[in-house]
Order: sequence, then structure tokens, then C-alpha cells
Amino acid sequence: MKGKDLTVLADEGVLNIRVGAIMMRGSRVLMASNERVDYLYSVGGRVRFGETTEEAVIREVFEETGATMQVDRLGFVHETFFMGEEAYRGKPIHEFAFFYYMDVPEDFDPVCHSVTAAGGREWLEWIDPAAETRKFFPEFFREELQNPCPTVKCIVTREWEE
Repeated sequence: MKGKDLTVLADEGVLNIRVGAIMMRGSRVLMASNERVDYLYSVGGRVRFGETTEEAVIREVFEETGATMQVDRLGFVHETFFMGEEAYRGKPIHEFAFFYYMDVPEDFDPVCHSVTAAGGREWLEWIDPAAETRKFFPEFFREELQNPCPTVKCIVTREWEE
């Protein structure tokens, strides 16, 4: 039984569980953006109730690129604290994100099939983290994806304090 997104109101803020896909082609990684933000973010989204994080990342990759792709391995667990946008504007968010390296087929030619939660147009870009000057979410991709580590890394970032 798969249900609603695992986004839960908690006190004055929001607890969120999400996944992200790391799709590499040489030194480049596939990132998303949209008309409402000035940064790049990973392909991915929220985990649904009853869904494993691996199932969620496979579903999100399909929804956002039109490709069915398998997971290679878990790369990062990211616990982050930030202020919300759009539906949760101004609310503190405590998020757990699981970033998976995907097994990217040689003939993968992504076509963006998604829109933002607010209905805005989204697009995909292959970028080189070492050369890209725009902000990333998550920002640690800039350094970590230049020399991928074979083990899982746990990273905590804070934009707000209790």
C-alpha cells in the first residue's frame, strides 16, 4: 500500500523524507532547475508512505526523465535544516534525503517530464560540478561528485538553528 508523500507537519515546521538521483556521465551530473528558482537541484522527490527509498528514486527518475533506471548504490544520507519555499514558505524544514548513484545506460537521453509542485516548468541539465558557478542543492555535490567515494557518506547541513 503506497500512500501520500512523507511530508509531515511537526510543531511549527515540517519533517520531510526525500530521495535524489545521482546520474553521472563522465565528470558531468544531471541536475534539474525550474523557472521559479536560481539554483540547480538533484532529480528526485519525496518518498511516499509504504515505499522504500530505492523504489522512490526509481519512480522519481522515471517521472522526471521518462527512463526506467536501476540503482547502483546509496551514496549519501543528508540530514538538512532549511527554510521552506512554495507551499511551506517560511516554515523550518527538517529533511532526511537519500541520494543514490544510478546505473545510467549508455543510450540515456533524458527528456524532462515533470513540473514543480506549484505547476512551474522544469528542465534538466548536464553540468560539470567543478566548473558550474550556480548554487546547487545539495551544495555538497560540488565537491563530493568530483571524486566519488565508494562508501556511503552521512552529511548534515544547517541553514537554521533551534
